[in-house]
Amino acid sequence: MRDRQAAQQARRAREFQAFVAGAAGRLLHAATLLTGERPDANPRARALLTAALASTYASWDRLRGEDPYDRTRTVLVVRFARGAWRRSRGRGGLLARLSPQERLVVVLRLYEGVAEEQTAALLGLGVERVRVLSARAVAAVLHPPRGPAPGVSGVSAALGGPSGASLGKGASP
Repeated sequence: MRDRQAAQQARRAREFQAFVAGAAGRLLHAATLLTGERPDANPRARALLTAALASTYASWDRLRGEDPYDRTRTVLVVRFARGAWRRSRGRGGLLARLSPQERLVVVLRLYEGVAEEQTAALLGLGVERVRVLSARAVAAVLHPPRGPAPGVSGVSAALGGPSGASLGKGASP
């Protein structure tokens, strides 16, 4: 009986380690975009990701066919949205000037490629509200107020790549 439990725990640990090895970079980039921190100085994003991964690991055996990436992303977004990360206006990046709700919508819609309906359901908003937030955020990023330039220039740099190459579900940071 103990051997069986030990084997199950070892299998669980291996599966989770493989998941983290494959998904942690993209999830950290999403968390960094949410917190508005610079990619090279992102302690709040790392803490947010650590909490999301811990939650996923705790429920690993109960996933039963559910995508662990989607589960972790959901936990990440919910933890950010609940206010623990509201003081997250970082100094670097174009997304730092957006409100936390606008950042959530931009990261989910443009970086993660989540559909409007799914984004609305995840955030507890109407689809039209998601559209409005997305349009307002994109306008704010594309047409920033005049003044000193932010630490990162261009939308593509804010979202992780040249010419927006990292946008969409299939790309990785």
